[in-house]
Amino acid sequence: MAERENEKKMSREKFFRIGGSSIAGLAILGVAGNNIYNMIAKPEKLFYNEQPQGVAKVKALPSPYRKVGAFNAQGAVCAFDVSGEQIFAATNESLYIYDMSGKQQSKLSIGRIVRDIAIYNGEIYILYPTKIEVRSLQGAPAREWEACSDESDYCSMTVFEGGVFVTDAHNKNICQYTLDGGFKRFINSPDEFIVPSYSFGITNFDGKVYCSNPGRHKVECYNTDGEFLSSFGESGVGQGEFGGCCNPVHLTTTASGDIITSEKGIPRICCYGRDGKFHATLLDKDALGYGTTAREVRINGRELYVVHGNTISTFIYDEQFAANTACADCKEECPLRRNTNI
Repeated sequence: MAERENEKKMSREKFFRIGGSSIAGLAILGVAGNNIYNMIAKPEKLFYNEQPQGVAKVKALPSPYRKVGAFNAQGAVCAFDVSGEQIFAATNESLYIYDMSGKQQSKLSIGRIVRDIAIYNGEIYILYPTKIEVRSLQGAPAREWEACSDESDYCSMTVFEGGVFVTDAHNKNICQYTLDGGFKRFINSPDEFIVPSYSFGITNFDGKVYCSNPGRHKVECYNTDGEFLSSFGESGVGQGEFGGCCNPVHLTTTASGDIITSEKGIPRICCYGRDGKFHATLLDKDALGYGTTAREVRINGRELYVVHGNTISTFIYDEQFAANTACADCKEECPLRRNTNI
């Protein structure tokens, strides 16, 4: 009798233990499921905490640009550039050259894991995690060199007469080379680069280098001697702020020197002056479509070229779209609005 009572007692304890564990497991699954749902349907909840303390929620303005064309590359585009009347798109082990309508002109065989490409002075610079390769526009090898550190993990690149500047996600610095591949220097941020992921964008204008410091939500400016000149940006969800863990991701410039930033989490592409003054959101998440990844962007004249997956889209400024945006009141000489009535 006593043994039977003990068995009943143990059964009740076992039932409560199993039941409690099941409830806890279901609760964990519920939280995980909610996070997965938010990641897909409401990324702002997961990436931006929607409304951080002390930051006013800013109503998003419509995008002043409309899509005028798109085409699919032969595979997911891992890096691209626009030069003259050609679009260069790197996929896995291939580099495709298209005309502006998306018609393929040629295909080059290249290495795997391309991080970035840049077209400069009639040559194609191809960035790999630990190497830089230079080809002619026809694909003939010109030169190549290995990374300046054994532990380098290169991320982004910009090329101009001042040299080749490469961001290194592992060593958290910028590596500067001559155009022939001669090592010049490491450039370190006075504020320390914080790079939680491959969000280490870089571009140039008028002899200056602009790079993201994503973990600090800033864009920093350096001269070709590696000297820090200035920075702009702050953490937040409003217009002119960078949210999430690490933004901005990609950078480029207009012909007049405005800095174009691209963010992940809630994807958007924004325009800033060289002084860091916020001008406008050019493309918001509604204009860019689904997903949380940052879109790589290039400027060609008054056109914006944006990559997502294997799709390369073209956007231009639209007066009607821009009527209720910051662009409508902007008095800057903006090449993106050239030949429009503003």
